[in-house]
Amino acid sequence: MGGERTKKFGRGAQECKMCGRKQGLVRRYHIMFCRQCFREWAPKMGFKKMN
Repeated sequence: MGGERTKKFGRGAQECKMCGRKQGLVRRYHIMFCRQCFREWAPKMGFKKMN
């Protein structure tokens, strides 16, 4: 009948692009960095810390 499709359930294996850590992932705007890597790279990506 139609093309073969595989169903994906859940979110799949998502991990940090830099270190591979799976916990504490920043997924907003599809950044895909863990919190620790995000804190290191955020200023270089143009993010500024607000008070």
